[in-house]
Amino acid sequence: MSPSEQYSVRIKDVALLAAFALFLSTIEYVIPKPVPYMRIGLANLSVLIGLTYLNLKEYALLAVLKVLGQGIVHGTLFSYIFLLSAAGSFASALVMLLIYRTASRRISLIGISAAGAFASNLAQILLAGVMLFGSAAWLIAPPFLAAGLIASVVLGIFAEKFSRESLWLKKRRGAAA
Repeated sequence: MSPSEQYSVRIKDVALLAAFALFLSTIEYVIPKPVPYMRIGLANLSVLIGLTYLNLKEYALLAVLKVLGQGIVHGTLFSYIFLLSAAGSFASALVMLLIYRTASRRISLIGISAAGAFASNLAQILLAGVMLFGSAAWLIAPPFLAAGLIASVVLGIFAEKFSRESLWLKKRRGAAA
């Protein structure tokens, strides 16, 4: 396969993972929330999967497409909700990338997912405190962090299983190597 054909396949993979993120985000949008603005983070599943084989530029593009796509699909693009979501998504993506690149032999996708959820929730709470609620934002921290931990462990388990068993992903990793 020529380099331009490889590039085309890789960009299509990023687009596929971004579309998957938007699909999961839309599914999550219709799930009732126990606390306003609290989300499970289903769309992060595609980011976790991408983490295992995309290069840095492709991974960054996936994170940007996920954030922008969610803002457009949910109608929050020009709102404080978009800023909170973007801060959480980018903090999560960065932390997961750093841990994956430095410690993936010692930490599974479950741990990486949990660290990403913690970074996302922390970034959102900090930004909510600065922009909206002041120090009262920390009152929501315990349920946000607990829900984020539970959801991220479940997503991490699924990502770990998919990472081990997916023939599609094995083929993609082989092409990337």
